[in-house]
Amino acid sequence: MNELLSFAWLHDAVTWLLAPALAALLLACAFALIEAGIAVGERLHGLAKLKAAGDVPGVQRIARHRLERADLLARIPPMLGLMATIIPLGPGLAALGKGDPAQLASAVTVAFDATVLGLVAGIAGLIVGKLRRRWYEETLEAMEEMEAMA
Repeated sequence: MNELLSFAWLHDAVTWLLAPALAALLLACAFALIEAGIAVGERLHGLAKLKAAGDVPGVQRIARHRLERADLLARIPPMLGLMATIIPLGPGLAALGKGDPAQLASAVTVAFDATVLGLVAGIAGLIVGKLRRRWYEETLEAMEEMEAMA
């Protein structure tokens, strides 16, 4: 009964989330690199092809989909980074209370690394999203001007 009231089970459950959060952060960083590469391709070739096709609803649909991906990339990794920052700090502080500063140092290192990974992926998502938003707005405006002239 004391075990249930002490919420030790909750600590164990939350600690279990650290590995998946770190794995998701690594995947988010890889995804950020992929999205940046796709964005470069869009800028160099893809937007011109979409503009030449003249399909405004199609371009709007593609833009919405790609902007949603970038927006998710800008928002979710920083949250995962925060989660992966806080999780190891609990045991680290408990270890400090027991006189084990080495375990606290290890926990703080993991925490800071997780924060950096989350911010890197989030920053990449933010930059890609802002650039894409501008590029697609410019493309759609040019397409609408071409339709108005025709």
